[in-house]
Amino acid sequence: MSFFLEITDLDLGDTPVENIFINDYMPMANGTYVKVYLLGYKYAKDNDDKLCVNNESISRHLNIPLSDVLKAWDFWEQKGIIIKHKKEDADEYDYKVEFLNLKQLYIKNNYMLKTQANPAKNTKVYTCTVEDLVESNKIPSIQEMFLSIDYIVRRQLVPNEKRKILEWLYNYNMNPEVIVKAFFYAVEKKGKRNINYVEGIVRNWYDMGITNLDALEKHTKTQDERFYNYDRIMKSLGFSSRIPSEAEIKVIDKWFDEWKFTMEVILKACENTKKTANPSVNYIDGILSKWRKKGITTVEDVIEKDKPQVAVQSKNSTNNSVRTNKIKTRFHTAEQRTARYTSEELEEIARKRRG
Repeated sequence: MSFFLEITDLDLGDTPVENIFINDYMPMANGTYVKVYLLGYKYAKDNDDKLCVNNESISRHLNIPLSDVLKAWDFWEQKGIIIKHKKEDADEYDYKVEFLNLKQLYIKNNYMLKTQANPAKNTKVYTCTVEDLVESNKIPSIQEMFLSIDYIVRRQLVPNEKRKILEWLYNYNMNPEVIVKAFFYAVEKKGKRNINYVEGIVRNWYDMGITNLDALEKHTKTQDERFYNYDRIMKSLGFSSRIPSEAEIKVIDKWFDEWKFTMEVILKACENTKKTANPSVNYIDGILSKWRKKGITTVEDVIEKDKPQVAVQSKNSTNNSVRTNKIKTRFHTAEQRTARYTSEELEEIARKRRG
């Protein structure tokens, strides 16, 4: 699958949105909050003094309640990507919204590290409230994150743990998917289920500039080969965001440790998922088991030793046909009576019999 833009002759204007918002912040919010942000961002880019814009006009334009607009600005302010500038002696809902430069914010997050242990930096640390937790549970990506973590730690998270995790998302500028990977790494690689231990992993990744899946993949590729292999195999099966289950990990480990297959051969087996509507680790296990019995250890062996069975049968059928043509019975070798006469003599005999 790919995406590209149509080239048009008429230009009605564009509003460039930073990729950091799309990649890192948009997955954190529900659709209404995203729409409010983007519409306000467009107005900020237009910078038209003649245009009268306020929260009420945004509410009418998007056909949503005014309360949702106000909640959206509160949400983005908590995420630290906007600043509300309130006017003196004005309504508390009458304020200007300043959109912060996300590229500059990213640099500050990664090169001017903010930590709770260093108050001298005078950094603002987000503390999750009960109201924030209730609101976050309405966001699909956050719901999915909590469900994935529940599965990894084999229990349901308590509210205080969920609030702490939401604080990580903001204070460490993490994607929900990266938080899930941190729990998976702690439990499956280190055997730790303590949430404080997981926070240590998140903090270390943050210190190394790892806040999204691409950066994490590059890190694990060089630092933890087996953890990287799990991710790569799941991606090849079409599960880019799902982590392997405990049973799937045991099967994958068997491929490497017991059967001694290389990643190249395993990925070659994963190419066979095109033949099934339900690709799975067990499906690949069946393919690799068959290859192991055939003595296949390299991709070249797959080409040589795993040829389609139909072609072999067809070849055998052809050979049998040739052998059948060569076999002659006593009937074929016996001399026929008509062989002693010429064609003219046979014609004369037939004429006499008719007469």
